[in-house]
Amino acid sequence: MTYAGEPDFRVGDVLSVACPFTPARVEQGVMWGCVSVRWPWWRIDTGSDSIFWNGIVGLGVESDGYVAPEAEAELFRTDPPPERLEAGDVCRVGVPPTVVHVTAVDHHDPPLETGWLPRPGLTVSVLRRGSSYREFPDGSHLDGTGYSIHPGDGIPFTFELLMRPYAFLRPGDEVADTSGRAWRFDGPWDWAPFDGAPPGAGPEWPLVLLTRAGVPCSAGDAAVVAAGTAAGSHQETVRRWMSLTGASPTP
Repeated sequence: MTYAGEPDFRVGDVLSVACPFTPARVEQGVMWGCVSVRWPWWRIDTGSDSIFWNGIVGLGVESDGYVAPEAEAELFRTDPPPERLEAGDVCRVGVPPTVVHVTAVDHHDPPLETGWLPRPGLTVSVLRRGSSYREFPDGSHLDGTGYSIHPGDGIPFTFELLMRPYAFLRPGDEVADTSGRAWRFDGPWDWAPFDGAPPGAGPEWPLVLLTRAGVPCSAGDAAVVAAGTAAGSHQETVRRWMSLTGASPTP
């Protein structure tokens, strides 16, 4: 399934993202885990007061057998591969079709000042297939929220939506499950039962939509949720998502 019209994004979405390979000049060969290229899509933002960008982007790469976190997250690839590139070479830079899952969506009003143009109004953070959001005892996140994509910033990304878990619900919806427990939905992996007990295995399908945007739901919205949960289960949704992403849905 593909996005109809302008793409929208939600946490939990599983996407295939790609970008056509485009000529670029190498400014510096592999050094300290990255290869630097003159970026073919952005323009220097001469009106930026605090961020000064020189037109060069460093791409995370594997270096001497070491894979830095930046290289694990990196979506862009060079052709030829970075180990065959030296300063002054011309290569192609792009993103082959890559499966990712969305970990955060942030809107910027006014647009974010980055040092380049166009200034992005949206940041979509993703992790590549096989990478999970990792949380450590000290509260740090090695993967953070993932690799940042700015749709609409001039890079000609294309997106294919492979799965949107709980597409028929909206954050803030309140539902009742078949066991009689009431829940608040704030995302596919963010369920809060009103009884205060641990969420356990999640809500038991089918679900009844109670409120949307803080008011009693319409019959039409309730029918969509009932139809979406008439078969299957929360656990099956999680398993399908994990099979597509090769990741864990929670830290």
